[in-house]
Amino acid sequence: MRSLLGDYVLQRLQQEQVGTLQQRLFRCLRYAMLEGILAPKTRLPASRDLAQEIKMSRNTVLRTYDQLQAEGYVEARTGRGTWVAEHLPDDYLSLPKTTSAPQAQVVQPYFQLSQRGSQLVGYAAASPHQWGAFVPGAPDVTEFPHHIFSRIQAKLSKSPQVEQLIYSSAGGCASLRQALAEHLRVARSVQCDAEQIIITEGIHQAIDLVTRTLSDVGDRVWIEDPAYWGVRNNLRVNGADIYPLPVDAEGIVPELNPTKSPKLIFVTPSHQYPLGVHLSLARRKQLLQIAQQHDSWVVEDDYDSEFRFSGLPYPSLQGLEKDSRVIYMGTFSKTIYPALRIGYVVVPKALCTPLRTAAAELYRGGHLLVQRALAEFIKEGHYEAHIRRMRLLYAKRRNYLIELIRRYLGDAFLHEFDDASGLHLVLKLPVHIDDVALAQKALAQGVKVRPLSQYYMYSHARAQRGLLLGFACVDESDMMSAFAVLLACLREIGGVVVPLKLN
Repeated sequence: MRSLLGDYVLQRLQQEQVGTLQQRLFRCLRYAMLEGILAPKTRLPASRDLAQEIKMSRNTVLRTYDQLQAEGYVEARTGRGTWVAEHLPDDYLSLPKTTSAPQAQVVQPYFQLSQRGSQLVGYAAASPHQWGAFVPGAPDVTEFPHHIFSRIQAKLSKSPQVEQLIYSSAGGCASLRQALAEHLRVARSVQCDAEQIIITEGIHQAIDLVTRTLSDVGDRVWIEDPAYWGVRNNLRVNGADIYPLPVDAEGIVPELNPTKSPKLIFVTPSHQYPLGVHLSLARRKQLLQIAQQHDSWVVEDDYDSEFRFSGLPYPSLQGLEKDSRVIYMGTFSKTIYPALRIGYVVVPKALCTPLRTAAAELYRGGHLLVQRALAEFIKEGHYEAHIRRMRLLYAKRRNYLIELIRRYLGDAFLHEFDDASGLHLVLKLPVHIDDVALAQKALAQGVKVRPLSQYYMYSHARAQRGLLLGFACVDESDMMSAFAVLLACLREIGGVVVPLKLN
């Protein structure tokens, strides 16, 4: 079997028609080094191997290697082969740039995005900063038992089944869907079986699947205000008529007699994002009644309900009534790590076949080996054990951050909707403080926070000022110094009286 370099040389030799065979081979390899095809400090094939691949005599290849070495393109290391030099001789021949001669302006071609593409890019809110103090919602990925998960993956990869190496149209790995159904019935009171579960690549894909299949362009969709930006952007690009509803101490405030019926109602009932309030039983019943009356679907985003730090866990909205018009979705991004890209959606039985078909058409399911490994991880009890351990760790970090806020700012800076759950809390700010400017100033000094006001759909009177502070991925030893930076920014931006030095 030829190497990639052998294939390249054979193709390049067809263009090099001048000179002896050795000269042509020299120019081929030299060009590959200058163009970066052969990167610096890359080992060249043994002369015997390359000669066999390109059907030349070994002496020709040896003489070519000698010439490359003599001119400084390669280095021969006794017993270790021939390697591309770290600095090529041509690098030293390059003329330095001068400022005397005017540079010709390069005109970049102009490409216009579609209206939908422009909206998507224009409203993009995903942060490039996904780790460190105080990134909201980021789990401590270093604490996951990677050695256990890797062992399971390695075992399964030795003898993969054909079904795990081809496209999936069944809604994901059967064993993972079964393990999830059993877990959700116990942990979240979700009423489902494995056939009702569709595996997705995270919450965003689940939102997209539900929105595309159950609503049309122009259909009204209710969302919480404030709400997760990913919901708004997904709905916007799919042409929904987004209708934001306020959030109070009981959760979303629905319109009991809407002038236009909602097709979808997106809610985060167990831990409202971003404010943290729990949706009351009365409001839950109202939403179920509205959905029944108007043929709507309530979409329950249960993104981090595993992490509740006081009292009993709240059951899911989906499990409140049998055969309710609720679509339940969740993710492993918070409990394991985001790059795993595994989420799920639980749909009523009548929707199983069409949504599974739609998912296969839109996304071409895969990653079945990883899904099977996750199923084994759950079945062997490692998942529950990991959640229990992380719940204790996150509770400790959360309490430490709350103590810092109380000690140096006071209880007035803790949001009244905080419900002792999730991976972030809201630092409430006085109305005169620009939370966007404060977040930008903190970021310039290495502290990553998100301004609360940007989670509201419009800049209106009900938009509160605050910062989302994630504590899950911040060790206590690092939390004090990051919080000190935040306090200094508060002094400078908002004139808040805080200590000059923390102790």
